[in-house]
Amino acid sequence: MKVTKVSEHIYSLKTWLGFPIHVWIVVEEDGVTLVDAGMPVMSKGILNFIDELKAGPLKRIVLTHGHGDHVGAIEKILKVNSVPVFAHSSEFPYMEGDMPYPRRKKAAESVKKGVAQPLPTNDKGELLAMGQLVPYHTPGHAPGHVVYYHKQDQVILAGDLFTSKNGKLHRPIPMFTADMQEAVRSSEVVRQLKPVRLEVCHGNPVFNPVDHLDEYIAKTTEAVS
Repeated sequence: MKVTKVSEHIYSLKTWLGFPIHVWIVVEEDGVTLVDAGMPVMSKGILNFIDELKAGPLKRIVLTHGHGDHVGAIEKILKVNSVPVFAHSSEFPYMEGDMPYPRRKKAAESVKKGVAQPLPTNDKGELLAMGQLVPYHTPGHAPGHVVYYHKQDQVILAGDLFTSKNGKLHRPIPMFTADMQEAVRSSEVVRQLKPVRLEVCHGNPVFNPVDHLDEYIAKTTEAVS
């Protein structure tokens, strides 16, 4: 597993299983947050890195969504660290196997019932910060897809809202995307936040992504129209 320091408080952990898969460790005041849990084979590397980092214990796992390549190490990690797991409330019927993901024929459980809990909200229904990360609901790739923004480091951990190609934003993998047009609409979060760096699960980082957001929207909209 390759470890890269993304910013002052964020580390990327990458493995390669025919394509890159990234998860992220975020250093908090009271320990660390794990963003996504990759594949089962990544569990040992994730736990070892947290120990080596010596930034405190794992405090929570937050998910961008519930697809299998984002939740695979949860079970093994929870055997070692009993911590809360959070996902957007819209994701639960799909990842817990009650309903098939859009465009999938069969329902399939990727996270066992009772393991995860909904991301907390205020009385207006707005998502609350998880440590230093602010979640934003960005449906499209999955109904409950979320990106996490680290305001101090100006980094978006974007999960599968995008892939990347040649240092630019590229559309999420069509085969596994529920609604590409909705994913394009959700990409406007980049214009709202204007990060200096955007991390994706399947690909390399994109720097100053707002600079070519319009190009991305135009190309992706044309491809799906």
